[in-house]
Amino acid sequence: MKIGITCYPTYGGSGVVATELGLALASLGHAVHFISYAIPHRLTRFVENIYFHEVETSTYPLFEHSLYDLSLTSKMLEVIEYEDLDLMHVHYAIPHAVSAYLAKQVWKKSGKNIKFITTLHGTDITLMGLEPTFMPLVKFSIEESDGVTAVSRFLKEKTLTNFNLKKEIEVIYNFIDIDKYRPVEEKPFRKHVASCGEKVLIHTSNFRVVKRVTDTIRVLEKVKKEIPTKLVLVGDGPDRSECERLARELDLQKDVIFLGKQDAIEEILTAADLFLMPSQSESFGLSALEAMACGVPVISTSVGGLPELVIHNETGFIAEIGDIDRMAKYTIDLLTNDKKYKSFSKNSRDRAVNSFDKNLIVPQYIKYYESVLNS
Repeated sequence: MKIGITCYPTYGGSGVVATELGLALASLGHAVHFISYAIPHRLTRFVENIYFHEVETSTYPLFEHSLYDLSLTSKMLEVIEYEDLDLMHVHYAIPHAVSAYLAKQVWKKSGKNIKFITTLHGTDITLMGLEPTFMPLVKFSIEESDGVTAVSRFLKEKTLTNFNLKKEIEVIYNFIDIDKYRPVEEKPFRKHVASCGEKVLIHTSNFRVVKRVTDTIRVLEKVKKEIPTKLVLVGDGPDRSECERLARELDLQKDVIFLGKQDAIEEILTAADLFLMPSQSESFGLSALEAMACGVPVISTSVGGLPELVIHNETGFIAEIGDIDRMAKYTIDLLTNDKKYKSFSKNSRDRAVNSFDKNLIVPQYIKYYESVLNS
């Protein structure tokens, strides 16, 4: 099968999932053509059956802003024609599904057809998609997609409700490479950040307000009163400066380690004792799954798709948004009970292996591709 994949090439979850899916499909012998404005950040080496097509935006003086969506449509058409694609798979509705729809309509004029599938990842539905200026376009692009998938049951229901749709949406969960993300004995990074044997909490995100990263620092403040602990924050974004300010205000600047954006995230995760995810909105929680695969229990909020991933009192704990006291209590409970911690750690790894292994999820995408192509 020849598949065109369009995604954002950045560190966000939608780009990560799209890239990992492309890599998995390529390893199975499918030809995968990535179409985006930059090479996805997880495509760090040559991989057989993977091709990249860069979208170049016009700099004509008449246009005050770049016409990325139209440039993307043109590049899609070019790849569809010259690479003889069987299917387009776009991740994130705006503007990718709209561009795919335009490409399909233009291609139809030549008497040929191309089907496209849209995967919804979260903020394209719960945030951007609800903007009054975008809402009609997002609804239209979903309705006109030949197939639609969502990364959680929560996101499927949210989409159907928010846009008053009767569209069939297939739930296909995010997945993990359990051989790449796994517990290890040697943890050199842990010795670096916790040289005196402190416990290590970790959080990774794009540091947007919706992630509530400052809550992780307030949790640390309470936990440190009972247990020597360090907090490692991975990522970057608009809220980082506020987090740095808060750490200094609480006199925790030596205990909060800001790593910025990192590629070798699995090496960092294996050094952690617990993963904190205090988000106020989360359609799935891919970074939490990565931690669980490394045997790291998760303490999260009860929002969105997180309860579909984190099993309360088994692979971690779930608290209400902003309930710092309860998150700190759960953290102390796990870090001071070795038997309970080992059980939660094993349960986390087992859940990742038994429910979210790429060898279980990728075949679901292939089956869905075939059903759309044959419909």
